[in-house]
Amino acid sequence: MSRPSELTSYERDYLAPIPAAGETLLSDVMAWSSQNSGSRNSDGLAAMRVTLSDAFSALPGDIAEAALPPQSVVNARGEAEDIPLQPALEVTVRPDAPVQIVLTGHYDTVFPADFHFQIPNIVDADTLHGPGTADMKGGLRVMLEALKTLESHPDRANVGYSVLLSPDEEIGSPGSRHRLAELGRSSHVGLTFEPALADGSLAGARKGSGNFALTVRGRAAHAGREHHIGRNAMTALARFAARIDALNGQRDGVTFNFAKVDGGGATNIVPELAVGRFNTRMVEPEDCDWIDARVAELVSETNAEDGITAELSGGFSRPPKPMSPANAQVFDWVKRAGASLGQDIRWAPSGGVCEGNNLWASGCPNVDTLGVRGGEIHSDREYMVIPSLVERSQLAALILSRIASGTYDAHALKALV
Repeated sequence: MSRPSELTSYERDYLAPIPAAGETLLSDVMAWSSQNSGSRNSDGLAAMRVTLSDAFSALPGDIAEAALPPQSVVNARGEAEDIPLQPALEVTVRPDAPVQIVLTGHYDTVFPADFHFQIPNIVDADTLHGPGTADMKGGLRVMLEALKTLESHPDRANVGYSVLLSPDEEIGSPGSRHRLAELGRSSHVGLTFEPALADGSLAGARKGSGNFALTVRGRAAHAGREHHIGRNAMTALARFAARIDALNGQRDGVTFNFAKVDGGGATNIVPELAVGRFNTRMVEPEDCDWIDARVAELVSETNAEDGITAELSGGFSRPPKPMSPANAQVFDWVKRAGASLGQDIRWAPSGGVCEGNNLWASGCPNVDTLGVRGGEIHSDREYMVIPSLVERSQLAALILSRIASGTYDAHALKALV
């Protein structure tokens, strides 16, 4: 790994306008946070997409909406159902340049349209409290500012980029994952703007993730006079859930979380239907084979119960992202750029998943926590560290500058994959 360098006189001049934009950055994040864009709030997502389209039109190149296929889910009746998804927003700049970068982010949040947490407020000079401020509307604003700054660079023609802003990351990227894969395959490096931790640490190696549903069918009967002829789907699912939970601890780094149950009804009826949903996380790609085998055994055990049938659906949505040599090189770039700016960049493994997993699966080295510093995301206590808007905008702009100038060799990076 190379030693960090000081900022050149050109780099200082190049980054100088960003601090002056701090108030605008904050104002934009507050406005964007005020627009509810929960993953299932179609109207809110549409409004947010218009806002982002206007903002990102400041960049050169083409901006377009990209239709996404619907999400297939198993509903509470145990039936496959297609749920429409809002379009992604794509920006394409200099697609024929010798170096191609993919920058990703999501404009959906976890907060439903009727959730009580809707309005951002400034707590103090360092803290903005509000929905999506950290995850990841603050990150989207950092991305935009960094790209606007890149467009002032004399070597900008060396770099082309694709921006993908997706509406479905918080539900696992069911519609955008194929586009993420396409952009990853055609890019030398990926930059994703998920939030860093409050202390500035980045996520390093990430676990993979899979989501599954088990539909169990039994036989309805009167719970009093004919209980004996009923076959209880709920209790069969409960036994399966207990066996799934017992898999925790059997393989290093692999976890199972049985999270939701639908089914049942009146207490005087033996329930004939139950649907259970669970998530699994893994460290290594080969863990997926172990998970598949164990889950298949447990489904077979449920199917062996008298009068019970069980059907598994779902699969692995995001493969593990290791700290490979290529990914380690990108982190070294970030650390060196941070050191030049007086930012101490550290990272640690994460059990969380994001679009960086998808990019890596397509062969694209990437760093995926270049967004603002913040914390308590996915709760009504979510906050963003206000000074990090400028800090992270400068960091991302400097990384882009050094890729454009050839200081960071993106072609050599891709060769490490």
